[in-house]
Amino acid sequence: MKPSVYVETSIISYLTSQPSKDLVTSANQLVAHEWWNRKRNGFDLYISELVLEEAGRGDVVMARRRLELAANIPLLDVNEDVIVLAEEILRNNILPAKAAADISHIEIAAVHEVDFLLTLNCKHIANAFIYRRIERICRCFGVVAPIFCTPQEMVGKEDGLDEG
Repeated sequence: MKPSVYVETSIISYLTSQPSKDLVTSANQLVAHEWWNRKRNGFDLYISELVLEEAGRGDVVMARRRLELAANIPLLDVNEDVIVLAEEILRNNILPAKAAADISHIEIAAVHEVDFLLTLNCKHIANAFIYRRIERICRCFGVVAPIFCTPQEMVGKEDGLDEG
């Protein structure tokens, strides 16, 4: 059985955006493409309706590109457990209310027992300090938090997914 990955909206955005002249953004685009082209087939990919909502916002042409990329990825639902866990994250002030969508991505992946949450959102998701607190809350609810990671962390040969 392949490991599972929840593909958060930032990955889809980086994969479909125009090449950037900003050095950091350009590097993120390149590594997102490298993961997508070389590694994604080693995982079972998942998104949620929330990813589709976020991907569908903004410029019509770019939104269409994002939605086309996400079209064949299976959806995980938002159920009562996701809502309860997300409310607990908010109650504990782990993330601000303005990051409610980010909390939902995390809890959707956790409740559905996804192994990894792939993101380039390092402010609210791929953040070691936040992860420790979220992991504690998940454990209290009997749920295992997914590993939050960036494509950079998943493109090396040491992951065992490369042949040779």
